[in-house]
Amino acid sequence: MARPPRHNVYVVLLDGAVWQDRRFREANPQRRPGAPCVYVGMSGLTPDQRFKNHKAGVRSNRYVRRYGLHLVRELYRHLNPMTYRQAEEWEVQLAESLRRRGYAVWQN
Repeated sequence: MARPPRHNVYVVLLDGAVWQDRRFREANPQRRPGAPCVYVGMSGLTPDQRFKNHKAGVRSNRYVRRYGLHLVRELYRHLNPMTYRQAEEWEVQLAESLRRRGYAVWQN
């Protein structure tokens, strides 16, 4: 019997100060002026728990730990939960979709 889907994709709004980071800026030449800066990730944890872990420094991304403000649920809520493989695919698709909309996106 197959296990129920338990993986999630999530989006974290980053403080605009992240734009001062050269590496982040260089990874986002398509950013529309004034568009949000976000982090897109996936996890077997709930998005809330994963965000708390980022902020606590547990297997965290440096941009989320330092600049993460809050989850942007309206960008991912309709997708979750899903299988691991689906989450891998949707993490990339969601990041690419946001980039096309002018967002500055960091994704591992």
